[in-house]
Amino acid sequence: MSDYQPLPLPAHLPAAELEALANLYRRGTPENTLRAWERDLAYITAWKLAAFGAALDWPETEAVALRFVLDHAADLTEAAGPARAAAEALIAAGLRRSLACPAPSTLDRRIASWRAFHRMKNLASPFEAPLIRQARAKARRAAARPRRRKSEHPITREVLEAMLATCDHSHRGLRDRAALMLGWASGGRRRSEIVALNRDDIDDRDFAADGLLRIRLLTTKTTGPDAAPRLPLKGRAARAVMRWIAAARIAEGPLFRPVSLADRPLPRRLSAHGLSVLLRHRLELAGYPPGFASAHGLRAGFLTQAALDGAPLPAAMQLSLHRSLNQAQQYYADVDITKNPATDLLED
Repeated sequence: MSDYQPLPLPAHLPAAELEALANLYRRGTPENTLRAWERDLAYITAWKLAAFGAALDWPETEAVALRFVLDHAADLTEAAGPARAAAEALIAAGLRRSLACPAPSTLDRRIASWRAFHRMKNLASPFEAPLIRQARAKARRAAARPRRRKSEHPITREVLEAMLATCDHSHRGLRDRAALMLGWASGGRRRSEIVALNRDDIDDRDFAADGLLRIRLLTTKTTGPDAAPRLPLKGRAARAVMRWIAAARIAEGPLFRPVSLADRPLPRRLSAHGLSVLLRHRLELAGYPPGFASAHGLRAGFLTQAALDGAPLPAAMQLSLHRSLNQAQQYYADVDITKNPATDLLED
């Protein structure tokens, strides 16, 4: 056996290696994660300046990390002192909404970003210290709150059908029908996944024979281009997508695009915000009140309907691409137990 032991990497990488590593992270990280990192870096930089009057250190000290956890583990509405002063500075800068205690998931995400920045620089993170890990666990329990839905209501099949009934045969109607049906029937896709689709992500080789499309998702929250899933789209949903492609004469480029007031498809990509506007408009036309559901309602609705129809959870997860069984299970648990198909096993 060889006695060779690899040399440890230097704590501080040369500038050229740091830049190469940063480029690698940018190319190998989903766009949504990069945007979250940018927001979190702006937040923690502003917090450190407000709390200590200093810039970030690399590596950061354990004292600063502990103060960050403590400052974000309490409701500061009735408090006074340095933690409140720092929070007020962040509110004034538009980086924090209120003095209320942030959600544990928000604190966890910002700490995860901070740790990622340390990894990029090949530095140890102060959040790995036993005292700080314990403080984080205590803070998470102290701030625990009921799970809040990302959409007020799930867009179940009944809701979706009502929305589709408002779509006419104009370009706008064809686009909206295709986007809603694809987003729902392919497993409850996220906004970013729907609007990121290009024409060449739609494989229609089996459409003429079997009415089947295969949807390639180059980037999702849990996968990258090297493991892009290809999801089936069948029947009405597949036909709706192909009608939109034919009507808008889309040979390449973005699949879903804005439509002008004159009902002409534009060449640019529909934004995630544009998809939210589309969904709210169709909900209102279908008679649902403002705020009834957000774009996440497509994802929640697909899994909720799968539970109502008695589809096995693993089968639904194959399409939704959830990695966490517990997270996907929550949608099944939200279904009224009296509507569970298992309650009808002895019915005539």
